[in-house]
Amino acid sequence: MSDQVDVVVLGGGSGGYAAALRAAQLGLSVTLIEKGKLGGTCLHRGCIPTKAILHAAEVADSARHSARFGVHTRLDRIDAKEIVTYADSVVSRLYKGLTGLVKSRRITVVADEGRVERAPDGQIAVRVGDDLIVGRATVLATGSAPKSIPGVEIDGTRVLTSEHALRLETLPAKALVLGGGVIGVEFASAWTSLGVEVTVVEALPRLLPGEEPEISAALERALRKRGMNIRTSSGVEQVVVTDEGVTLHLADQSTVSGELVLVAVGRGPVSAGLGYEDAGVVLERGLVRVDEQLQTSVDDVYAVGDLVSGPQLAHRGFAHGIYVAEQIAHQLARLDRAPVPVRDRDLAKITYSDPEVASVGLTEEAAREAYGEIETLTYDLAGNGRSQILKTQGFVKLIRQTDGPVVGVHLIGSRVSELIAEAQLITGWDAFPADVAGLIHPHPTQAEALGEAHLALAGKPLHAHS
Repeated sequence: MSDQVDVVVLGGGSGGYAAALRAAQLGLSVTLIEKGKLGGTCLHRGCIPTKAILHAAEVADSARHSARFGVHTRLDRIDAKEIVTYADSVVSRLYKGLTGLVKSRRITVVADEGRVERAPDGQIAVRVGDDLIVGRATVLATGSAPKSIPGVEIDGTRVLTSEHALRLETLPAKALVLGGGVIGVEFASAWTSLGVEVTVVEALPRLLPGEEPEISAALERALRKRGMNIRTSSGVEQVVVTDEGVTLHLADQSTVSGELVLVAVGRGPVSAGLGYEDAGVVLERGLVRVDEQLQTSVDDVYAVGDLVSGPQLAHRGFAHGIYVAEQIAHQLARLDRAPVPVRDRDLAKITYSDPEVASVGLTEEAAREAYGEIETLTYDLAGNGRSQILKTQGFVKLIRQTDGPVVGVHLIGSRVSELIAEAQLITGWDAFPADVAGLIHPHPTQAEALGEAHLALAGKPLHAHS
C-alpha cells in the first residue's frame, strides 16, 4: 500500500512538529511519523522536565536563604520523587495541548517507527510496516540522543545520561558530573541546590567553553561559592564502577568518587539505521549534510534540528521546521515569498544554572575575526536596582562593530534568561547602541541593565562611571 501527501515528516520533536504545524497551516496535507510521543526529547526528556527540576531547586534555595530577606522559614526535606511528579505534571499539560493542536490542524499522525527508502518508481518514501508513505517533500527530524565516551557503559543506575537523571526518585549524597557544558552545568546546579555534593569534571580549560571567557570565569566562581567542586582541564583516563559507587581516574593521576556519575558529554544525531544513506542522503559524522535551504543531497528532502550541524537548541528546531515548511509551500506555489534562511548566529543560548548564562550573536573573538575593529563594554549588575533586590551578581557584556551595530550580547546573573529576547532583537535588527539607548526601559527592572549598557556604549552613561 502506498499513500501520497504533500509533506511527510519523520520525527515529532521540536523541528518535526513545527514543520508539520506550519505546513498544515499553509494548506498542505501532512503525515507525521513518530515512534514515541509528540514533543520529542525537549518536551519529555530534555528542556521542559529539566527546567521544572531547576525551578524546584530554586525554590529549595529560596527556602534555605529566606532569612536574609527577613522571612524565617525552614527547609524540612527534599523529596526527589515528588519533584519528578511535579515535572511530569508540567510535561503532561504541555503534551495534552500539543496533541490537541496537531489534531486541530488535521495532521495525520502515525505512531510507529519509519525508515526512508526509495519507492518502486524511484521516489523518496518512508516505510512504516507494510505501508509506503510518499510525500512531494520529506522532512527528516529524528533529532539526537545522549553520547558517552569510549569504555564507559551507561547502566542507568551508577552511570547515567541526562534522561536517567531526570527520573531519579532518590538523590545521592555525592554525585559526579562528567562534562561542563550546558547539560552538565544545569544538572550540577540543580543537584547542588537540592543538597547533593557535586563534582564537575571537564576536559577543557573552562566550563561552557562556547561562552565568553569572562562569563565562564564568573560562573565558576559562583558555583564554587555555592559549594561545588570543579575540575577543569581534567581528562578522564578510566571509570571504575562498583556496588558502592563510581570513581573517575583523571589524567593528572588523581581520582574523584561519588555514588553515581552523570555522563554529559554532548548529544549525537539519530541517523543510523534509518535508511538515509541508502536513499542517497549524505551524512557527515552522522549529521545530515544540507545547503542553506536545509535541503539534503536529495531533491525535496530536508533535514532540521539536531540532525544538522550547529547548536543543539529546541528553538533552532522550531525555526528550522517553520522555515522548511514555508520553503516547501513556496516550491509548491502555496506561498508567494521565499522564507529567510535561519542563521545560527541569530539564535540565543541559555544555561539555566544559578546564576543563569545567556548570550546571542558573536563572541569577542569571533567579532574581531569578522570585523577587525570592535568595541566592548561591560555593565555590572551591582548598579541595577532590581538585581540588588534579588541579591544577584553578574554583568552584561556588549560587543559592537566600531562605529557600527551591536553584534553580541552576553549576560550572567539570576533571571537573565528573560532578558535575552530583547538582546536578540538588538543583534537581529543590527541596532546601534544609540538606537537602544533611546528606548525607555521600565524601572526597576533587570531589563534596565541592557538599557544602561547601551547608554554607556553610546557615550552617555547614566548609572555607570564614564
